[in-house]
Amino acid sequence: MRSTYRTLFDLTGKTAVVTGGIGILGRHFCRGLAAFGAHVAVIDLDEGRVRDFAAELANEYGVATIGVACDVASPASVAAMVTAVDGALGPIHVLHNNAASKSVDLDAFFAPFEDYALEEWRHIMAVNIDGMFLVAQAVGAHMRRHGQGGSIIQTSSVYGIRASDKRIYKGSHYLGRQISNPVVYSTSKAAVCGLTRQLAADWADQGIRVNTLVPAGVESGQNDEFKRRYAARVPMGRMARAEEMVGALIYLASDASSYVTGQEIVVDGGLSAW
Repeated sequence: MRSTYRTLFDLTGKTAVVTGGIGILGRHFCRGLAAFGAHVAVIDLDEGRVRDFAAELANEYGVATIGVACDVASPASVAAMVTAVDGALGPIHVLHNNAASKSVDLDAFFAPFEDYALEEWRHIMAVNIDGMFLVAQAVGAHMRRHGQGGSIIQTSSVYGIRASDKRIYKGSHYLGRQISNPVVYSTSKAAVCGLTRQLAADWADQGIRVNTLVPAGVESGQNDEFKRRYAARVPMGRMARAEEMVGALIYLASDASSYVTGQEIVVDGGLSAW
């Protein structure tokens, strides 16, 4: 048995779908899956960018890839995406349900809760939880039809399992403006955890494992004041680097986690331990 431990992480010949595939974390997730041998379907809204990045992965890692433009909040778009992936790469073995929205209207997104517009709330929920539901539903049904099981990993956030500390955000800026953690974001990410647990229980007898990847704050251009305040809240004393989320994904995608389902794998430098 000892000689096979390393191969538990091998994804050679498996097809992996990554929604939000050209995002800050999405690109790292796609690269990690390809590096471990998976054929990768890069899914996001921009058709040109997903195709370009899929071609880049194929050239760099020598795996089969496809880039598919998809609106995860649209049932028709999701159904077309699954058909396109199956046609190009074959049956889906791994789904990383990773797409999320933070709105193009930052004033509306960061508005105080007592003033929050229902339209903005619904816009965020349409991607962050309706999109999770639609993609998991379509890919889960696909996996069941093929009868070979699979692994579904859904991205939540540490703010889906813990409240944010508003003191972190004093004097903090990102994308050229003062930031906060809107209640809608925490609520949507908490819903992801609930969806995961129920699907894990419902689909376990089909050989489909469903788990949640729970990242904490990833350094991606926040100002020094935010990084300082955030680091002071974390036992490891810093924000995460994007590539530090990939190992947990590979574990959950692979046979290394064959007896793991319904779990929240938290990658937060110890933030939730305090």
